[in-house]
Amino acid sequence: MAFNHTLTRTALRATEADTYDVIHAHDWLVAHTAITLRDHLDLPLVTTIHATEAGRHQGWLPDEMNRTIHGVEHWLSTESNRVIVCSGYMRDEVTALFGVPTARVDVVPNGVESQRWRVPAAAVTSARARFAGDGPLVTFAGRLVYEKGVQHLLAGLPRLRERHPGLRAVIVGDGPYKPELEADVRRLGLGGAVSMPGFLGGTDLPAVMAASDCFAVPSIYEPFGMVALEGAAAGAPLAVAATGGLAEIVEPGVTGMTFAPQDPDGLAEAVHALLSDTDRARALARRARALVHQRYGWASIAQRTAAGYAAAIATTPAFTAERAARRMADGHAAPRIAEGNLLAAAGLR
Repeated sequence: MAFNHTLTRTALRATEADTYDVIHAHDWLVAHTAITLRDHLDLPLVTTIHATEAGRHQGWLPDEMNRTIHGVEHWLSTESNRVIVCSGYMRDEVTALFGVPTARVDVVPNGVESQRWRVPAAAVTSARARFAGDGPLVTFAGRLVYEKGVQHLLAGLPRLRERHPGLRAVIVGDGPYKPELEADVRRLGLGGAVSMPGFLGGTDLPAVMAASDCFAVPSIYEPFGMVALEGAAAGAPLAVAATGGLAEIVEPGVTGMTFAPQDPDGLAEAVHALLSDTDRARALARRARALVHQRYGWASIAQRTAAGYAAAIATTPAFTAERAARRMADGHAAPRIAEGNLLAAAGLR
């Protein structure tokens, strides 16, 4: 609340010097500021929902804080003239969980600056010497949290190492799940095969991606899958879980390989398919890199966002009337939160 109070004061001061056409909120943390400004300035509100609380917890809202966040997400979404999401999967999630009409939801993917992920050959050679040894290299990069699914990548490594002697894996990143993953490494006898260097800055991350024979994204929940685009931009062959936005980014056998989430055996098969046919793997990687450039450039994303703003402005009178009618019908009652798994109830699991 203190953050929203400060944010509201700062935003109102900004309006004293300039005029604005749209308020654009990002996720539930700024809901109170966004709706206050909407009401005070009489401007259309556009909200980007990057992920949902129910989605982050695989459909469950286990405690009061989770339920409160879900309620704020519902409030912000239904009070917004337009909602922007990063994938078709998230469009379905937002419409199912919050009842936002599909016609008011715009899918605008996240973007990648492709050139940032291209590094000199010497940096790639150095990364491979540091992490790969004499065998193939499988890489993961991201936050070390349960929903990123690194535990399933580790579970698939023994099978992969039987088929690809000398295989090594590097787990780039940090997070609260790291102790559990380190315990998995010890339990599976992977101590000499897995490196966990923490976060890599500068050109180090693009270099290790480019040095990889496979870049694995084993997420359980992934609204979009930015890291898959980054891996593709770096030129790495992709093996990703067919979940959420990842399933929209990678076409199996065309721009990478896919596997069912939470399936170590399926993961191992997808990675093996890349490691056992390097010519095919590199062809998939080239197509994926071209896709990043064509579909996920910032100019296209800016145009689609601007179109969402224009739609919000054009439909403001109709949306204002709809909102007033809704308030007459139900007042300011908080949304009723269903019991059980919300994603399963919505048919999204």
